Amino acid sequence: MDITIVQALLIGLWTALSYGGMLLGIYTNRALFLAFGVGVILGDIPTALTVGAISELAFMGFGVGAGGTVPPNPIGPGIIGTLLAITSTNVTPETALSLSIPFAVAIQFLQTFVYTLASGTPTMANNALKERNFTKYKLSINVTITLFIITGFLIGFIGAYSMDLLSSLVDLVPEALLTGLNVAGGMLPAIGFAMILSVMIDKKLIPFAILGYVLAAFFELPVMGIALLAAVFAIKAYNEYSEKKHLVTAEGEDVNDEEDWI
Repeated sequence: MDITIVQALLIGLWTALSYGGMLLGIYTNRALFLAFGVGVILGDIPTALTVGAISELAFMGFGVGAGGTVPPNPIGPGIIGTLLAITSTNVTPETALSLSIPFAVAIQFLQTFVYTLASGTPTMANNALKERNFTKYKLSINVTITLFIITGFLIGFIGAYSMDLLSSLVDLVPEALLTGLNVAGGMLPAIGFAMILSVMIDKKLIPFAILGYVLAAFFELPVMGIALLAAVFAIKAYNEYSEKKHLVTAEGEDVNDEEDWI
């Protein structure tokens, strides 16, 4: 599939708005959201949503920075990965996720560079207020988001416009390696879940984790069905806690000492 200059410009604008929106706290810089826009522009929403969904599962874990680490940027799979999956016939969504990880890491380094360029804007804004120069103040506080919008546009436009070259390079990759990348891409969501569980899991929650796995792997229950069943357990726990809170005795019973009702 060939991408026209108009489509490349639209993808650049979509990436710019999504990347800039991240600073507003509206979560537009998410793989699924980014992929959906690319799918609309290129006319292949199912493939785009598949790439976005797989990427979101993976980025639940290694897309979150632990401590001082810097996670990969979702623009990698959301834009570049989706473009690869739609334009290349031999690239599956799982393979696209694997191929986009280096771009995700590189974009995050670029984001750090942008933050570095804008590091002096708080001082500039503060000095402008002291000077009562409100024009300079408005310019100072908007420097960061402006840089993000420009950077996002360049990433989206260059990525889309050079997709023919990237697709040609992917075609040179041996079939065996693409198969390996496809397998690796299928494992990344599991790795993401494992990283999340390593932080969030508690011995009281292990039975629920095992139950969810059994329902999905052996009974092939849909995700929505598992979520509804989990809601039953959550509501039961909440009701029991509420009842215990209202039945606190005069002896000063600790309401936080919940019963193990599993």
